[in-house]
Amino acid sequence: MLRRQTETSTPAQTTPTSQQPSPTPSDTPSVASVGDTINLIGQEEGERVAVTVVKVVDPAKPENEFSSPDAGMRLVAVQFRLKNIGTQVIDEAPDNGAKIRDRQGQQFNSTITGTAAGPDFGGSVTLTPGDTALGFIVFEVPTASKIDRIQFTLARCIDHERC
Repeated sequence: MLRRQTETSTPAQTTPTSQQPSPTPSDTPSVASVGDTINLIGQEEGERVAVTVVKVVDPAKPENEFSSPDAGMRLVAVQFRLKNIGTQVIDEAPDNGAKIRDRQGQQFNSTITGTAAGPDFGGSVTLTPGDTALGFIVFEVPTASKIDRIQFTLARCIDHERC
């Protein structure tokens, strides 16, 4: 589930479900699902990004034979849509702000492994106001892990009371 505090850059979290994307963020929910949008506020004045988990592919196929997960692991690919809804240019490294957790509370960082699910963000994204970026972030998790949450924060964010 996506969780948020209204208009802050609190980590976005989701449970893999199949839903159609919402066209606009809702005003007050503290929990959201795949397809819902959460607005995050960055470190600088005017930095605001609408983040949507578009799709979860679990398990995801590797991009090629060199991208296979380690033994006992699988790939999970999460497609995010990022839209700059602020007034400042956003320079973001989406992979650095994404994490995935399983039901036991184990947390996993993204991996640089590619996936056949679709294109990634290419390492970094620069968004002028109104621009949108779409890309997959890939995680390598134990085969037996049951994914519980996907978390996203603005990677540049330093002031954790605002993030």
